[in-house]
Amino acid sequence: MPPLSLPALPSGKPTAWEEAIYAFLVEKRSRSGSTRTVESYARMLWPFFRVTAPDQVRSADVLAYAHGIGASGRVPSSTTVGARIACVSSFYRFAIRMGLLTANPCDALERPRTVPSVARGYSADEVRRLLAVVPDTVRGRRDRAILLVLVLTGRRRAEVIGLGAGDLSLEGETVFYSYRGKGGKRGRPGAIDLTEPMDGSSSQRREHHRRVGEDRVPLGPRESGPTGWSVQRRSTERYRR
Repeated sequence: MPPLSLPALPSGKPTAWEEAIYAFLVEKRSRSGSTRTVESYARMLWPFFRVTAPDQVRSADVLAYAHGIGASGRVPSSTTVGARIACVSSFYRFAIRMGLLTANPCDALERPRTVPSVARGYSADEVRRLLAVVPDTVRGRRDRAILLVLVLTGRRRAEVIGLGAGDLSLEGETVFYSYRGKGGKRGRPGAIDLTEPMDGSSSQRREHHRRVGEDRVPLGPRESGPTGWSVQRRSTERYRR
């Protein structure tokens, strides 16, 4: 697990509240196993508490911050608002557990109803064209394997990158895998059928699994359009240039 990177303090000597925020982020990293989550929390917490100390924050302050316009200049989405409130609330729950505070100002806030965005993914033809430009080198074969796992499982990028040899087992032409999911949770085994067709609907792919004798529940691609592929475009940036 890579070391946790935390921002440097301008004063050089942390205040008691800055130490509390550091301790919260370290615990969050230990519990979640995700550096990305901790870095996201740090980006939200440091600017917020730079204005007002945690023991002086009111519910109205959190509400104003959650709905405030950030560096992008855009009005935050309901997902962003919810994430900001959840982040601040998580810190206050930690502070209460540590005996530093007695109340959570986020408890008075109504969480917004999030509207899930439409998933954007590649069509089967786009996947074929993407794989066609991957070079037949050691590095290219590694990248091709990563791309195929992304396509055939629909797992998050970090979950795929975190897979190790011990997480895979081969039975015939089907690879079974386990993964470390969001929040550090271990995912149940899924299946990657190497004979699975590269087109058709998700129901057709499930039927294919039944035809080849698959008796475990495969963790198939997330639904995203007529073909069901859900590879994030930013995950394949190198080969789309």
